[in-house]
This record gives sequence, C-alpha cells and structure tokens, in this order.
Amino acid sequence: MEKRAIIKPPGLRRGDLIGIISPAGPVSKTDLEAGIKMIKSSGFDVLIGPNTFNRRDYLAGKDEERLSDFHAMFSDQGVKAVFCARGGYGSLRLLDKIDFDLIKKNGKIFVGYSDITALLMAIYSETGLITFHGPVVRGLSSDKRINLDSLFRLLTPGQGLEINLAEGIVLRPGKAKGPLIGGNLSIICHLLGTSYLPSLDGCILFIEDTAEPLYRIDRLLTHLRLSGHLNRLSGLVAGRFDGCGEMSAIERLISDVVGDQDIAIATGLPVGHGPENLALPIGLMAEVDTDRMTLSIVEESVTSQGPV
Repeated sequence: MEKRAIIKPPGLRRGDLIGIISPAGPVSKTDLEAGIKMIKSSGFDVLIGPNTFNRRDYLAGKDEERLSDFHAMFSDQGVKAVFCARGGYGSLRLLDKIDFDLIKKNGKIFVGYSDITALLMAIYSETGLITFHGPVVRGLSSDKRINLDSLFRLLTPGQGLEINLAEGIVLRPGKAKGPLIGGNLSIICHLLGTSYLPSLDGCILFIEDTAEPLYRIDRLLTHLRLSGHLNRLSGLVAGRFDGCGEMSAIERLISDVVGDQDIAIATGLPVGHGPENLALPIGLMAEVDTDRMTLSIVEESVTSQGPV
C-alpha cells in the first residue's frame, strides 16, 4: 500500500458545530438525549443528520441513507467534527461506497469505536487523515464524564497524551515506538484482505472487544497472526474485553498467540466497551513503555483553526 502523508484535522473550540450521524446500528432520540446534553453543556452546538434515527432491521436505515449523512457532514463547512451515534453493525457495508477524495479535501475530526473501527481504519488508510477512537454519543452519560473530557482534551490544539496502564500487566517487557493503529479486534480481522486495513508494519497495535467467548478471541488473534500482520509490529497493547471472560485468560491467550514476537506487550489500556473508553488518535506516533506502564503521544492530534 502506498504510504500517505498524515493529515491532522483542525481542532475544536467552544461554539463549534458537531455533527451526529448513525453509520451503523439504529438509535432512538431517547438514546442520544444524555449525550447531546453533555456535548452542549461542554460549549458546542449539535447538528443531527436527517437519517440519524432511521431504522431498517439492524441498520440505521438503508446504506445510501447512512452514506448520505456521512458525506453531507464532511461536505458541510460549518461542521467541525463528526461524532457517531453508536456502533452495532453496518460500517463495513459503506466502505466501497465512500468518496474518499471528498473526505481528504474536507478533513475534519471523526470519532467512534466498536463497529466504527472499520470507518476509522478506512479513512486513515485511504486518505492519511487522523481519526479518533473514542466514545459514541449513545454511550455518553454523566457517570462517564471522563470519556468525553478525554476526547475534548485530545481534540484541543497543543495537547499531548499520556495514558496510565497501571491496571494492566506486562506480558513482554520493552519500549516501543510507532504509529498507533487499532480498535475492535473483530472488525480488524474483518478488514483483512481488503485495501481498508492500514499497514501494521512498525505500528503499535491496540485491541479491544466485547461479548466474545474466549475461543473466538483465540480464533481472531490466531487469524491475525496467520495473516502475517503481527510479524512486524512495534508493540501491542490490550484494552477492555468486556463480557469476554476473565481478563487473566485473555492475557494468557495473548501471550500464547503473540508472546513469541520480539515486541513490547502490555494490557490495561482503558479503552473499549467497559466504563472507561478514553480517546486515542489513529495514525499518530505513539510510545509504549512497560517500565513506566504508559502509552504516550507526544505531539498534538489536531491543528489550530486559525483566528476567528
């Protein structure tokens, strides 16, 4: 794959307009009330895509409806960031229909996780635009304020990032540096064999998942290893595996499947489907230090918008 130049989107400032879309599973207005209230209370305006509350079985409307909102938010010069309403399923169906030239010409903040991993990866792979693995609007609530606060800090110019991994363990000691790539393990595996998975060579890979039995996590990790994509990683960090059994079993599994790689491996990343889902930039240079148990990004993730 051709290596693309990195594009950092303009950062947010109070009063900016944030668009909300449903590119995957359906939501109701009630689902988003708390999250929208929190976004507005943080000093931002909200624009809800016209198809956000559509429903077609397990999807938020037809593919062309979800795609229309996606393209419209990137085309709208007044929208400074695009937040996803929820994950679920459906992002994969859009990938071969996206106008990536439009996205590249109108690079802006795009946020989501879980099923949205497919869009995060594809946008970065096809355009070089830094995307953001972070909370969806449906998951925002006052008792999880830390998630939204971490996202807004990351989207503010001049801010670096250091995340404490102290709740995890070291599976293989070391220090690693490389572009940060990752998200939902199941979705990453579904992108294998497509052009939408960025190269993992030299990268720090982070993974998370939810509600998958241990044997399926085994199958996913083994599939990723057999594909050859783990052979040249710089490091690997595991996030939450909520509803996947005991974390100690996940840790043993990661050691079994990946532990022979000469890379730094740790757990304890507070991202995923658990109570903490701190924001991370996809594509920026990161550092993992298992002595300090930290994941750090020393450069800002966004650029200044310029004077008002």
